[in-house]
Amino acid sequence: MRKQLLALAGALSGALGALTGLADTARADAIDGDWCQANGRRMSIRGPAIVTPGGQQTSGNYNRHFFSYVVPAGEAGAGATVEIQLLGEELARERQGGDPAVRDWRRCPPGIS
Repeated sequence: MRKQLLALAGALSGALGALTGLADTARADAIDGDWCQANGRRMSIRGPAIVTPGGQQTSGNYNRHFFSYVVPAGEAGAGATVEIQLLGEELARERQGGDPAVRDWRRCPPGIS
């Protein structure tokens, strides 16, 4: 009987862990939306369309949790590829070209886009 109870407890624990993992995934649903940085930079991603931090509309490679695009002419870093990875519901991380530095983006508060 004790072995059966321990097996049942282990199975329930595993099921709860799986459900917790699903909840985390559901919260980090998609990269689409308006993104802000504390320094005032903004960008907006809607499927394969982006309004870049420089204010230009262009398109890129879209995946629900990842986006990349080539910086358009006229913006700093023109021609470089920018990769943005969704890390959670409110956080995305950007890397540009071969630069090892990363920049964090947060979802813009309501009313800011």
